[in-house]
Amino acid sequence: MSAVVADVVAVRVPERTWRSEARAVKTVWRRDLIRFVGNRAQTMTWLIQPLLFLFVLGSGLQSLSAASTGGVDLKTFIFPGVLCVAVLFTGMISAASLVWDRELGFLQEMLVAPVSRTSILLGKCLGGATIAASQGVIVLALAGLVGVPYDPVLLLGAVGLLVLLAFTVTAFGVLVAVTIKQAQAFTWVMQLIVFPMFFLSGALYPVAGLPAWLEVLNRINPLTYAVDPMRHLVFSHLDVSEAARRALDPGVTWFGWRVPSLVEVGMVLLLGLAMMALSIRRFSRTD
Repeated sequence: MSAVVADVVAVRVPERTWRSEARAVKTVWRRDLIRFVGNRAQTMTWLIQPLLFLFVLGSGLQSLSAASTGGVDLKTFIFPGVLCVAVLFTGMISAASLVWDRELGFLQEMLVAPVSRTSILLGKCLGGATIAASQGVIVLALAGLVGVPYDPVLLLGAVGLLVLLAFTVTAFGVLVAVTIKQAQAFTWVMQLIVFPMFFLSGALYPVAGLPAWLEVLNRINPLTYAVDPMRHLVFSHLDVSEAARRALDPGVTWFGWRVPSLVEVGMVLLLGLAMMALSIRRFSRTD
């Protein structure tokens, strides 16, 4: 009986370098973008909700709100909030791809690659943030239809806020995704979180003169601090009366002190970085 000699092939795992980690981030980011661009039906579906709020709800309630908006079209008033909502929904849905990758087994293939889990998660966050920001930019392109001017300063500022919010929302969604193992459970939790955040953010109403309980919920809602600077940016480029400005853009206050827009933007950034750090920590401990 002849002996069977198995060939032994040496496998060398390359050392991790900053170049390999950056390439891993780029690969994960690019994969999410390719999947997004290749699914045009999904792109249109994600845009339906913000467009319904803007043109259907805004047009339908205009006759009821005309007496209290100082001549400002309701669609113009809710436009900043709708921009943020478009990013919110898309960012959270984009984060769900991490749950689907786990169920389909693709995540395991990424985990055995000679790259850190931090790079994988960072690529997911950047991919989802890019997708969410692009959806916000699409809605921003409709500004002229609701009486918002195409001012270069306004557009650049709005894009910057959308990118920042997209990163924070996606980081939050990824944190939920690394905690929840099942796609169906993630959908339930997402609805439980997203809709209260939307309705409590002041996207559809001014944040001054609210009932005490609603004011407290509004102030502790992270999305409030993205909607408010976006609205302040838009109203700073509108030709409206001072009375209408005070009524519709009162700003967020803490015990009578109006929170500056830069402070609100800083809060959104810090929250995004904190969510990202927590996501990396939890993801590094998962099997």
